[in-house]
Amino acid sequence: MTTALTERFKRNTARVLAAGLAIGLLLALGVRLSGPLELRALNWLQERQSQAPSEFDLASVSAMASLSEPQALVVSWLSRKYRVAPEPLSAIVVEAFELGAKKGLDPALILSVAANESRFNPLAQSPVGAQGLMQVLTRVHTEKFDDHGGTDAAFDPLTNLRVGSKILQDNIRQAGSVEGGLRRYVGAVKTDGRDYIHKVVAEQMRLHSVMAGKSTSFLAIPAGMPDLFLPEPELLAGMDELEN
Repeated sequence: MTTALTERFKRNTARVLAAGLAIGLLLALGVRLSGPLELRALNWLQERQSQAPSEFDLASVSAMASLSEPQALVVSWLSRKYRVAPEPLSAIVVEAFELGAKKGLDPALILSVAANESRFNPLAQSPVGAQGLMQVLTRVHTEKFDDHGGTDAAFDPLTNLRVGSKILQDNIRQAGSVEGGLRRYVGAVKTDGRDYIHKVVAEQMRLHSVMAGKSTSFLAIPAGMPDLFLPEPELLAGMDELEN
């Protein structure tokens, strides 16, 4: 088999595995298919999965078996906080760690963005058309899905995580800081994006605490949170009420 054919085979296999995994994620995460967009996405994923329906179980087992202790702690904590099933969530966590290593990003940051953008709902869509796990604007980033079968792949959670991480990486590089990158990522125009930055950075710090094996509250402001990232006083008061 030539190098070109080998690479093509690998890409097609990866797409099929991702499609099977995506369907499992949708079912296990309890996503409600309530509209034409969700049904279209599910139909598209099922078409991809039908190419090799036996591969999903292998992908699932592989994802669960590959969890390190920090990853397992993160899966357990995120599963309880966002009320999603730990088995499919483990594949997302493993992928975040792998992407972090490849792109020089903190995996906790990637997971924090996904949590704040979609609460790990792979079929989420915003009023402005941002889609999937990391709420990618597919009409702006169309070409980034060319190698994944088109923009409908935004509803494949692992594809969305890969594309969203690339966009986040580019934004941080262009802005010169994580703060600036997050501001660009959320598209803050009329505001400085302070509340969004706080939510993401706070969750990132909580996840670091979880990875260290520490008992970590779902909502408390992490110790050592930079003043720059703290929200307005009224928002802090509201968070304190939720925590208590």
